Amino acid sequence: MESKFCVLNDTEDLQTLISNTEKSLQFERSKTLFEEIRASINNNDEEDRSFWRPVLPWGGVYTIRAGRKAISCTPLYVKINLKNTCTIDGFLMILYVILRDNQSFPREVGVFLGKQFVEHFLYLMDSYDYTTVKMLWIWDRMSKRQYRSTVHRAALEIDLFGNEHENFTKNLENLMSTMQESLCTNWSCPARFQEFIKRTININPPHELPHRDPIQSAVDEFFCPKILLCKELGCDGLREFSQRVFCHGPPPFVILNMQQWKSEELSYVPYHLALSQHRYSLEGATLFNKEEHHYSAAFQIDGYWMHYDGLRNDNLILLHKPPELLLLSSLVYIRASDKFTFADFIKLSPVSSSKE
Repeated sequence: MESKFCVLNDTEDLQTLISNTEKSLQFERSKTLFEEIRASINNNDEEDRSFWRPVLPWGGVYTIRAGRKAISCTPLYVKINLKNTCTIDGFLMILYVILRDNQSFPREVGVFLGKQFVEHFLYLMDSYDYTTVKMLWIWDRMSKRQYRSTVHRAALEIDLFGNEHENFTKNLENLMSTMQESLCTNWSCPARFQEFIKRTININPPHELPHRDPIQSAVDEFFCPKILLCKELGCDGLREFSQRVFCHGPPPFVILNMQQWKSEELSYVPYHLALSQHRYSLEGATLFNKEEHHYSAAFQIDGYWMHYDGLRNDNLILLHKPPELLLLSSLVYIRASDKFTFADFIKLSPVSSSKE
């Protein structure tokens, strides 16, 4: 079976996808998908809580014309079936809302993901071409090690089963990269000066419940200076760690990996957060159904919270209460326009995660 299929070239296929999109970019839509969702919220009544059209349905079928190698192949057009796309769907939905709701963010995100990628991503979402959106992410952002591809029933099958932080968060290049320097007090230390760079923000729950918000405390712990025993072989010195800082300035948004946290440790989710002396506001979250190994997402537009689940027929609905039986996988915060000050911090009070 496999011998009848030509080998698809991801680079060539991506260029074909992009060139086809470029031909359409010159045509402006009267309304973006974001504007339609916003209008739907404003015109919504209590009996109808869902958006009128499906958004980013689970999976997808994509047809691509094979390249020059396909002369001897049958067929010339190859069907690609996408499976278990929930590991990228929720984040793609939140990313779209963030970019459309914040005028300067597309330019900033384009520095890391590429201006061309951002333009095509927004255009495809506004055109409801959701399968192509997913293919754009897979071919442009993911490595082949992050997904499985097999030939099944005369079609190529791409399976994204796994962890959403592996398939999405880690593919944001250096957008959230942070750096922390350390210096050992022992002059004979074999690696006295070290520099640590992390591309994601993984925060651990505190060992003891702090007096204030546990999430802010965990973020402070991630960024704060500290002194620890040096772990270099044969060294008995102390290693002094500097304040952790963002490598490229405060990013437009951050994703906090919350997979190590238990439900009882998340009685409060702060609406505002201080990261490296900058103020961030809660924009969305991704949720995990452990029994079904399925991800969904929640995000807010104009103060209204919506729940997206690609497996539902009505997959975008208004939230009147938090979804039940779902674990928190991540929190997404966007950068506020003003710099965070100590006076702001004093005024903040934690917001219950059950509050709409």
